[in-house]
This record gives sequence, C-alpha cells and structure tokens, in this order.
Amino acid sequence: MRPSRQRRLALVLTAVLASAAALVVGLATTASAATVFSDDFADGDISDWSKSGGTWAVVSDGSPVVRQSNSGSENARIFAGSTSWTSYTVQARVKPLSLGAGGHAGLLARASGSTRYYRLALLAGNQVQLQAVSGSSVTVLGSASRTVATGTWYTLAITVDGSTIRGTVDGAPVGQATNSLSSAGRIGLQTAYASASFDDVRVDTGGTAPTTPPPTTVPPTTPPVTTAPPTTGTLVVATTGDDANPGTLTRPLRTIQRAHDLVQPGGTIAVRGGTYAPNVTIKILKDGSSTQPITLINYQDERVIIDGENMPYTPGAVDSSIPRPDRGALHVEGDWWRFVGLEIINGPYGIFGMDTNNGRYERLITRNNYESGLHLQGSSAGNQIIDLDSYGNRDPRKNGESADGLAIKEGSGAGNVVRGARLWNNADDGFDAWLFLSPIVIENSVAYGNGYNRWNLPHYTGDGNGFKNGGGTDPRPAVNHLTRNSMAWDNSASGFIDNGNPGTLVWERNTAWDNGKDGFNVSRSTSRLTGNLSVGNGGTNASLGSSTGAGNSWNLGGSWTFVSTDPSTITGPRAADGSIPTSSFLRPSNGAEVGARL
Repeated sequence: MRPSRQRRLALVLTAVLASAAALVVGLATTASAATVFSDDFADGDISDWSKSGGTWAVVSDGSPVVRQSNSGSENARIFAGSTSWTSYTVQARVKPLSLGAGGHAGLLARASGSTRYYRLALLAGNQVQLQAVSGSSVTVLGSASRTVATGTWYTLAITVDGSTIRGTVDGAPVGQATNSLSSAGRIGLQTAYASASFDDVRVDTGGTAPTTPPPTTVPPTTPPVTTAPPTTGTLVVATTGDDANPGTLTRPLRTIQRAHDLVQPGGTIAVRGGTYAPNVTIKILKDGSSTQPITLINYQDERVIIDGENMPYTPGAVDSSIPRPDRGALHVEGDWWRFVGLEIINGPYGIFGMDTNNGRYERLITRNNYESGLHLQGSSAGNQIIDLDSYGNRDPRKNGESADGLAIKEGSGAGNVVRGARLWNNADDGFDAWLFLSPIVIENSVAYGNGYNRWNLPHYTGDGNGFKNGGGTDPRPAVNHLTRNSMAWDNSASGFIDNGNPGTLVWERNTAWDNGKDGFNVSRSTSRLTGNLSVGNGGTNASLGSSTGAGNSWNLGGSWTFVSTDPSTITGPRAADGSIPTSSFLRPSNGAEVGARL
C-alpha cells in the first residue's frame, strides 16, 4: 500500500483533474483501472479521514489497522476521498470484533453526506446486506446468508458504476441493483453497536468486481460493449483469449493454467463464459494466505464449464490406478484458494484436493466425472464446501465402487465443513468419510438416488449410502463426525451410516426416508442421536447397537406421515443466494419438531 504522502498526492491530483475536466473520477467504463486512493494505516495515523462518532485509532493487529473500539456506539463512521467521485470500486478488509443485536460492521460508497450512502454490511445473525441508506431509511438492494464470525477477516467490495451498485464479500456476490440514491460521494468505514478492525482500503476507478450468479444461468459468452475492465489484481480468462496477452478484459488469457501461473496472493482469476477443454489436468499448486487468498471465479453472470474429457484416465482401464498428478480436472494442492461458480465435468475426478488447506469451494457443480465429483485427501484442514451440486459421477475402472458425490477421506485435518450440498445419482455414496481421522461437520445437505447402476457397468459394486461417516480396515478409526439438519432418501443402501466407525458420532435433526436398507445404521458406534426422523426405509428405521438418543421418531413412537413427499422444490433450481430452497418436503404432518427443515 502507498504511504500517506502518496495518498494525499493521489487525492489532490484527482480533485484537480475532476474540477478541470470532470474526466478522472467516474471515468468512462472503457478506461483502464487506476488506484486513486489506498490506506493500509502503516503510517500510524488517520489524518486523511474525517470522523463521525465512535472511538477510532490505529492499533496493531499483526500489522497496523484502524479500529473502532466503542461497541456501544450507535453510528460510528470515518470518511475519506472526494465528494465528486462517481464510478469506482472501493475495497477493504473488515474484521468484526463484537456484534451486538442489530449491529453491523461495513463499508460505505458514494457517501454524499454523513447519513446518505451505499453500505455493504456484515450483520449479526450470519447475514450480509447491500443497502441504500438515507437517514433512518434503509433499502436492501441485495442479501446473502454467510457465516459472520467475530475475529475473522472478510474482504468487502462495493462497485458503483452509473446507477448500478454491486457488492461482494470475499469475491462472492451479495447483490446487484439499479439505484439512484446517490450519484457521487466519498468512501467510508462504519460500525453500529459493534467494534471492528479495518485494513487495506483501496479505491479503483474504471473497474468492476467480478460476481457469481446461480450456476444455472447461461448468459452470452461475449461482453456487452459497456462492460468495464476488472479491478486491479484480476486476471481474465476467455475462450477467445491468448496466453501471450496480459489478462485484461479486452486482452484476456486463453487458459486457466496460465492465469494460475501468473496470479499472485490476493489476486483473482475471473473466467469468462464458455467451455474449456484442456488435455491435461489444471494444477493448482501455489498458495494464497489468510489475508490474501487467491480466487478462481466465473466472471459476473457467465456459465463456465471445465470439461476434462480430453484428459488422461477419462475413463481409466478396469482395475487401473490414476497417478496422483493426473487426478482431477482441477487438481488442488495449494492453500488459501477460493473456487466459485464453476462447473466441472467429465474429469478423472472432478476436483481432487491433496494436502490442501483453508480452501473455500462455493456454488460449484461437479457432474458426470469418471471418479468422485469433489474429493479431498491427505493432510487437509479448514476447508469449507458450500452449496455444492455433485451428481452423475461414476467410475468404470472400479465398477462403481469408488465414485462419490463428495469424498473427504484417507487423511486428517481439523475444521472441514460441508454446508448446503446436494449429492445425487452417484455410483457409490453421496458423501464418504472413509478413513478420514478428524471430525467433519455436515449440515443442511441432502443425498438421494445414490448407488444405482445407471451406466450399465459390469459387475457393479456401488455401495449406495446417502451419508457414510467413516470406515476403514479393522480396527476402524473412531472419529466423531457431526451431521445435522440433512436428508437422505431413495439411496440403494442406508440413509445415514457409521460404516463401522466406533466413535461417538453426533446426528441431530436429520431425516431418512425410502432408502433401500436402514434409515440410520449406527450399530457399530456409540453415536448420540437427537430429534431424527426415519420412515419407510427398506431395512430398519434405526439400527442402534450401543448408540443412544432421545426425541427421535422411533423414541416417540406412533405412525408418521409427511406434509409432502414431492422433492421437486429441493431438487430444483437453487435460491438466488445459492441455498437449497425451502419446502415442506418430508416435514411430519403432525407438526412435531423432528427431522430436518430445508
């Protein structure tokens, strides 16, 4: 980041040129991106900022940051920049330290007054909102469900381009809207009933931030003439590009691999719409960092397909093995990466991660691959798999015995989380944690239709469990996985199974229905089951062994019917924020608080 003296010079130049020709700030969208303001607070002061409320000071948080420490302040703000700024992207890292009821920490753009601006806010209750604020009136322009944890850094960005307002958090979209509240104004940082740290504030003109649409959107593969160039730090890839190009919107690269080789920590690879069919696996081998993750994302609302059909081992011969470097259309060994809005098909595995940590796999589709759709292995910790759709994956080389929708197996690492996954019609299991030695959290997910030979594979051996939470060669390791608020139906084997895992697994508010074998098979563990619902399965509804629980349908007794057995809402298009749509599917007719709620 630039030191304070250079910051002031940039502001002076901007103001002079704006008053002279009204051309610098609010540049035509065909102009190149330029950084007109930045502050990393390394000079120890906030003399370039004006304060309104709160207690603001530069402190050390690994590096210098500005902190608002009065958690009781109703409206604490600091502002910087010029009131003549029109079209720009403002970005900052934000770490909420406390969030009271109704509190928020956020970033402001086009502040035409102390109470009139656009705001991107991290809210208590795991929500992010893009808002237009005019005094006490707040209009929500976009929102997204997102874990908002105190003590965690988030990168917030607002792009204001004419009347179009966009917001992203860590590169993922919060919303986009057309609004005329404010046509020009300063930037700002803000808290309300919260304390927070802020760092690495930057303003770029002539650029827009890449966003991610629902994966079903199929827009044009060429940009409209008004599309602005990407923000500084972004490399663009397009099917019409050339790897000799610099990677701008007008001169994009041709391959994701070349973009990987060029990108730096904190950078973004924005991939234009179309199908990419490399003849070798794409290798993700470099690292980002906790403060500067690397993002691979589909550009704006464009559908990106990575097709591995031309790669080796698609499919592999029967009983063959795939060399480690060739596993996956996307092969990941780097740390601190974000993969957003991509569709991976026909690969030797869809995505294969080995010894990879702190990745975020968000709103991906992994379908029709020749092994598991998404597979993490080895020493892999802190990975988040959010809103994954993985289906139709099969493995002719193993006659269906290995291809899962999602596998986190044969390794260890704390902090791996699966949320909002839909795993269906895979040859083996929906989810498989075979020989993974650290607890995994699975929640708000569904698995259905797994374990049927839809490909006429000879000597078919697919297992067909919805959620397989363990396993290995005897003695099998004891691992305390947690599964909650999830559903399994129409799988050829069990809905939920410990698979010989002798640990104390936790199963909370899950639903098993119409599976070929048991609803819950936890007979070889000391599991704890609470509030689960199991009805109409081919085996027993609950094979418990030494496992215990309370408030489950088999504890409560009686007959159980459902409000609906039509899954079409849950299995149809996802909601705008990427979540599984809410429905009455498999909710008990008697209204009992038992089973999953999706």
